[in-house]
Amino acid sequence: MEQEFASRLLENAVSEFAQLPGIGRKTALRLVLYLLKQPEDSATRFGESIIKLRKEIRYCRVCHNISETETCPICANPKRDRSTVCVVENVKDVMSIENTGQHHGLYHVLGGLISPMDGIGPQDIEIESLAERVRSGEVREVILALSATMEGDTTNFYIYRKLAPYPDVKITILARGVSVGNEIEYTDELTLGRSILNRTLFSDSFSKE
Repeated sequence: MEQEFASRLLENAVSEFAQLPGIGRKTALRLVLYLLKQPEDSATRFGESIIKLRKEIRYCRVCHNISETETCPICANPKRDRSTVCVVENVKDVMSIENTGQHHGLYHVLGGLISPMDGIGPQDIEIESLAERVRSGEVREVILALSATMEGDTTNFYIYRKLAPYPDVKITILARGVSVGNEIEYTDELTLGRSILNRTLFSDSFSKE
């Protein structure tokens, strides 16, 4: 039974918080009541930070990572290895891999994985823009750093076939220190770092028969 509130303002705030991932109405109510106990300027800063984030955040025109500028700091860094591109599902995976300190190249954020069951096809994620980066001729290795799930493996294979016309580009995959079924963001940094260092050719990961 859904809880009723004496205040429409309170009910609206709880309903908005409850839309966040993993937040039920009880937790939403607790968060809203916490904010109500804070000084007005503190709550105002909280609200303004969310509005500013939503209005001003953008996505890097090169890799699609979150950025405050047209090109993200990673892509703009001249010290990064521009010949190596690590393909990930989302922004959280960029953060996870960066925390390992083992990848010194660039990234490409797909923004999702191919999932026919969910109606997500290759055209719905950033695969074509990845192919464009490879066509530019600067990329020498594409590291497929996607989750070891059915959707991740499907996307890996599609990208592998998509980049087949570029035989000079090495396509590698994380070593299977990342367990089957695991998502990148939940893999510990040590295991993830070793998986990057010990990556193997993607063509060696499946039978050619």
